[in-house]
Amino acid sequence: MRQIINHFTDDDLYKFTMCCAVIENYPRTRVKYSFFDRNNTVYPPGFAAEVMRQVKMLESVTITEAEIDFMRRRCRYIPEWFYSYLKGFRYDHTLVTATQDAEGHLSIGFEGAWSSAILLEVKVLAIVSELYYIMTGQDGKIDCAPFYDRSYDKACALIAEGCVFSDMGTRRRASFEAQDTAVRAMAQCSRDYGHGPGRLAGTSNVYLAMKYDLTPIGTMAHEFVAAIAGMYGPLMANHLAMKAWSNTYRGALGTYLYDTYGWRIFSLNFSEDFANMFKGLRVDSGDDFEQLDLITDKYKSLHIDPRSKQVVFSNGLDTQRAIAIQRYAESRCQPSFGIGTHFTNDFPGLRPMNIVIKLTSVKITESWPFYSDTCKLSEDRGKYSGDPATVALFRELLHLDKGDEGQS
Repeated sequence: MRQIINHFTDDDLYKFTMCCAVIENYPRTRVKYSFFDRNNTVYPPGFAAEVMRQVKMLESVTITEAEIDFMRRRCRYIPEWFYSYLKGFRYDHTLVTATQDAEGHLSIGFEGAWSSAILLEVKVLAIVSELYYIMTGQDGKIDCAPFYDRSYDKACALIAEGCVFSDMGTRRRASFEAQDTAVRAMAQCSRDYGHGPGRLAGTSNVYLAMKYDLTPIGTMAHEFVAAIAGMYGPLMANHLAMKAWSNTYRGALGTYLYDTYGWRIFSLNFSEDFANMFKGLRVDSGDDFEQLDLITDKYKSLHIDPRSKQVVFSNGLDTQRAIAIQRYAESRCQPSFGIGTHFTNDFPGLRPMNIVIKLTSVKITESWPFYSDTCKLSEDRGKYSGDPATVALFRELLHLDKGDEGQS
């Protein structure tokens, strides 16, 4: 089996930006992650062993001077010391375990220092997704010639409607070639279209941003807030996360992902100073239109014009959904869109995977004798992650309605 990940920056930008913030704010924290397959997929025999072989091969993947030079130029908010860290970073397969049960269901876990384990998530998900199609013989359905044309047409439709959009499809792509093709097609459409009204803002994949001279896009993920909630509790986790983020980036990278524990508790933490500091918010669960109304009402309550703020929509979007949101939102805020699987895993006869890796346990330092469990409670109960007891505890602490079970 060929090596699937061959470039250090074949990864989403938010993993690097979060890694930097973790080292600066929580350098001794240790974590556990777990893999969740929402489709309950049965994987072919030997799949877990091949995942481990691919993870072992990551140990040969190191950052290049070209990749560092690109990030220095295009990610000026990242402090210089972090590139020294990345130069010395080596993946460690011993942090990863992968097994299959008798039916073929897959289990994957990470455990280690947060600053090291954090860089495994996206790469392992991309490995699982591409490897599944290879080992089930479905990779023959990945025909990138017509896919280029479909990707080009999607970009043109979005640009024509005034949408500002980014590719965020690394984790569940059909293959590296598929994502490369999609980004290449959309970049070409953006060049052909010239000046707007919409535009391709960039891609979350740092390597492809470098390859096509695009802007790397991304800030943070739910794990940053979830880890803090595990250490200090969910009531003030957003407050502490925003403080830590601003401590590292000093106002840069100011799009905050607010829905780790839902809108209500975030809104109570989102005071006027944070609302002015962060340039906007990202909607990743719930009804997009209802969430936007809540966001604009909150800004108005703080005497801030919501039209001066960016709202990034990223909740399982496709082209038509993004266009519908654009038409609703363009007079209310500065909308933009992060689109994943629809861009990088859209092939006739190929079912996209519905897989995630979530941070599930955390301890403040390696000297603590125990981990504390954590979870994610988004606006969509189908996107909950965490064991039922932890979900129930967090729902009680957050004064959410009782009787609703979380789902992995």
